[in-house]
Amino acid sequence: MELIVARNREDLVKVRHEGTVALVPTMGALHEGHRSLIRQARVRADQVVVSIFVNPLQFGPNEDFSRYPRTFEADLDVCRAEGVDVVFHPSAEDMYTPDRQVSVSAGEMGRVVEGAFRPGHFDGVLTVVLKLFNLVRPDLAVFGQKDAQQLALIRRMVADLDLPIEILGAPTVREPDGLALSSRNRYLSDDDRRVALALSRALRTGAAELAPAEIRRAARAVLDAAGPELTVDYLALVDPATFAEVSDDYVGLAVLAVAAKVGGTRLIDNVTLTLNPA
Repeated sequence: MELIVARNREDLVKVRHEGTVALVPTMGALHEGHRSLIRQARVRADQVVVSIFVNPLQFGPNEDFSRYPRTFEADLDVCRAEGVDVVFHPSAEDMYTPDRQVSVSAGEMGRVVEGAFRPGHFDGVLTVVLKLFNLVRPDLAVFGQKDAQQLALIRRMVADLDLPIEILGAPTVREPDGLALSSRNRYLSDDDRRVALALSRALRTGAAELAPAEIRRAARAVLDAAGPELTVDYLALVDPATFAEVSDDYVGLAVLAVAAKVGGTRLIDNVTLTLNPA
C-alpha cells in the first residue's frame, strides 16, 4: 500500500479504515529511535499513523524552535521503509486557530524536574498530544522512554481524562557509544559529542549502586568530572509515577534523569532503577 500523506484534518478523516489504529507522534527528523516506535506500533496495529509536527507550544521563547531540524522528505523515506500507512503533517495554522484559548495543564507533575527548567513545556506537549488523539482517534499510541517525564504525564492525562487509548512505552535506543538517540544530536560537534557521553556514563555509574544517596553521589561525580564544557541543569532520582524526588530510604522503581547543555545543545537522558531490593 502506498504511503498516504494527510496535510490537514479533512485529509485525515478520509484515510481512516477499519481495524486497530496506532499513532506515533513525532516532530520529525526521524532516526532509529523513531523507527523502533514505528516497529512496535506495526506489530500491534492494522494501521500505523505517524504525525510529523514541530509543535510551537512546547518551545520556550529562548529555545530552538526556529532551528529545530525539519527533514520532511527524508522522514517520508523512513516511513515508507517501515511500512507506515499514513503520515499526518499539518501546519501550525491547521492545528491551532488564532483565537485558541483552551489548553491542557500538566499540573504539579509538569512543573518539576524537566518542567522546572522549561516552564509551560509540558502544557504544550499535552495540548498537542490530546489534539492528535482527537484527530487521529487511535486505539493505541507509542512514545519513547527517553522522554520519561513526558511519557508519565501522557499516561496521567489518559487516566485523568478517561481517554480510551492504550499508551505504550518503547525503550531508549542508543548509539554504540551509549549516547541516547535524539534529533538534536546532529547539532553536536565531535568534541561536543565526546563531552555528551558523560550523561549516559553517569547514568550507568549511578545504576551500579543500590541506595539513593550513593546513586546520586556516583552519578554526580561523573558529571562533575566532565568539566566546564558540560553545564548540568539537573540530576534527579524520582518516583516514576509522580516525578517527585525519592527519599534516601525509598524502596522500589525509580528514574534517574539528567539534563545538560553541551556546546549550546541541550540533551536529556534517563534510566529506570530498582532501589534497595530486599
